[in-house]
Formats: sequence, structure tokens, C-alpha cells
Amino acid sequence: MKTIKELHNDDKPREKLVKKGVQALKNDELLSVLIGSGIKGKDVRKLSKEIIAIFDDDFEGLSLDRLRSIHGLGVAKASQIISAIELAKRYTSVSNKKITSAEDVYKELKYFSTKQQEYFLVITLDGASHIINKRTVFIGTLNQSLVHPREVFADAIADRAAGIIIAHNHPSGTLSASRADLAITQRLDEVSKLVGIELLDHVILAKDGFYSFVDEGLL
Repeated sequence: MKTIKELHNDDKPREKLVKKGVQALKNDELLSVLIGSGIKGKDVRKLSKEIIAIFDDDFEGLSLDRLRSIHGLGVAKASQIISAIELAKRYTSVSNKKITSAEDVYKELKYFSTKQQEYFLVITLDGASHIINKRTVFIGTLNQSLVHPREVFADAIADRAAGIIIAHNHPSGTLSASRADLAITQRLDEVSKLVGIELLDHVILAKDGFYSFVDEGLL
């Protein structure tokens, strides 16, 4: 029969991980192991559950500032979490998924088609059109001055990408390109030729479908 101490240890995420393996842990338990400790008046499990609630609400839009809005979660622990997530994304992003059409892009990014804010996204691709990574570059009303080529191509260069596909959602549901959309696309296409990373398409996402600049003969 287990002692009271042994039973207590079974409830601790770190001991549970050692005994049963990482797959046995719940999401908040995994996070408890990562951040290590709580704060005065809020133990690590309670803190972890509050963080998981933010993950569940909007994981793609997660930011350091959003995490720091949790009472008791300082910059050190918030930085640990955001860094761990980014590292995991980088190692799991390389896949065998291949983009051959705007429909493939829509399937990959459909999650954003019903967002109430505009998200500007970049998919980096290798020479065989396999996805290297998917990133949110900007959130908010798009215009040419806010979507800077540096932000779009910096990660593509780091990924050693052969090409990129840009995409953004229209919360209004409109499946057509605005004047700003056309201007942004033209500017990024010009920069793509300078840096040697091809702009393969610009796809507009909406809840009822998508609009492709390539399909419309605009790229």
C-alpha cells in the first residue's frame, strides 16, 4: 500500500511525468512542469489553468503581453512559455504538406476565415512547395505602411524558403481585393524579386470561401 507521501507525489505533475510518461499529463500539468512554481496566494496548478484558458481562447494570437496580463505571471515565466511554444512550432512546422493551389492554402488557414480582426499571414515553402512554417505577421486593419516587407521576408530568409504565400482574412466576408490589398501585393511582389524568394500567391480568406490573386490573374 502506498504511503500518504507517495499518494501526494502521484498528484504532482513532475512525479507523474517520471512515473507514467509525458503523454499521461493534462495540458495544465504539462504547463506546471514548464513554469515550475506559482506565486503567493496562487499555486502553480491554478496559475497553469489560467494560462491554458488563454491558450484555448486564442492560441494563434498569443503574445507576451497577453500572457503578462495574468496576475502573478511575470516577464520571466511569460518569456519561458512563449519561447517554449515558438521552439516547438519551429521543430514541428516542417512537414510533408504540399501547397499546390489556393484551395490548399484555404484548408491550412481556414481557422482565420471567421476571425473578427484582420490577420496577415505568411506561409514559407521549400523548393518542392512543402510547408516550412506558417506565421501571423500582423493583426489589425491592413494598409501598405503597416505591412512592411522586412517583417514579411525576415523569417522567410531565416527559413531558407524558396517561396512564400501571403494571406489575410476579410471579417466582412467580402471575397474581392481592395485597393490596399492590391497595393500591398504589388509592393511585396517587387521586394520578392529583389530578395530572390518568390511570392507565389496572395489568398484572401472569408467564411464562405477564398479569393486568389493568382487565380484572378493578378500575380
